[in-house]
Amino acid sequence: MRYILFCFYAVCLFFNQFTFAQETNSTRPVVIAHRGACGYVPEHTAIGKVMACAMGANFIEQDISISKDDRAIVIHDNVLENVTNVEQVFPDRHREDGHYYVVDFTLKEIKKLNVHERTDKGVKVRYPGRFPVSGGPALKLLTLEEEIELIQGIEKSTGKKYGLYPELKTVAFYTKEGKDIAKIVLDILDKYGYNKKESNIYVQCFEPDVLKRLRTEFNCKLKLIQLISGSGKVYDDMVTPEGLDNVAAYADGIGPGFTRLLQLKDGVVTTTDLARLAHERNLKIHPYTLRYDSLPENVRFEELLYGLFCVVKVDGAFTDFPDKVVSFLDKIY
Repeated sequence: MRYILFCFYAVCLFFNQFTFAQETNSTRPVVIAHRGACGYVPEHTAIGKVMACAMGANFIEQDISISKDDRAIVIHDNVLENVTNVEQVFPDRHREDGHYYVVDFTLKEIKKLNVHERTDKGVKVRYPGRFPVSGGPALKLLTLEEEIELIQGIEKSTGKKYGLYPELKTVAFYTKEGKDIAKIVLDILDKYGYNKKESNIYVQCFEPDVLKRLRTEFNCKLKLIQLISGSGKVYDDMVTPEGLDNVAAYADGIGPGFTRLLQLKDGVVTTTDLARLAHERNLKIHPYTLRYDSLPENVRFEELLYGLFCVVKVDGAFTDFPDKVVSFLDKIY
């Protein structure tokens, strides 16, 4: 199916900003703060999580890695050099491949590190227009427990609810390292009361066997999201009718790269059948990652949002800029 976005979007706004509300879900989609408000401050820091809550995000994401002493660390990579100054603090602690793995450091050692804006291999800045790599306050990595207590504290002081959205990262890697990341994370979630179907949380993972294990071995009642990469045969098979039947047997939703749902070029959006097929199986759809400063060529951020929320009708989305997505949804709900 093809839709001309530029003209249709402009007409909707001209006549009434609420005109195209009928095109969306009856329930307002959720805004998931991808690594916090990381479009503005370094990812997975306390200040970024507080900022995301203040911007009105519904869920706050926690990527999880495991330390040497079995602590759940909130960090996207299983290595430290891309977002911390580990090379300066522990220059000789890398492996033969040159990487500084989270699993080789204790929590006490990790707390000695300062967090900075994301770089590639500790050198090239990933998003030059974002927070400076140098300067600013000393920002630290959080444990999962610390982040949960932070979010629950904000809930208490504001009277508002914010969901958790943890991802089990590189589980196969941690299994080889003798770490059971699934058990470590589930035990922490249970400790803080996240153990029921209605708990305000989604647990996500790219590895289907991990999610199946949560359902069977751990009898996990939490809502599970099967992440789907933008490429790869395993994920290509997953987005077929048969593949989605399989996913629906163990998961509550899917988290595809947004290009699995639509592609935008010169104001034209080409949609796939994935959203229809997923919704037919009662699967939620939470695509990733909506970045205001990293868009398809000749496409505005609002047009991407319109394509996903009003044409494809997703149930929520991951974004580095939660305030911008909240503002867009405010116009149509």
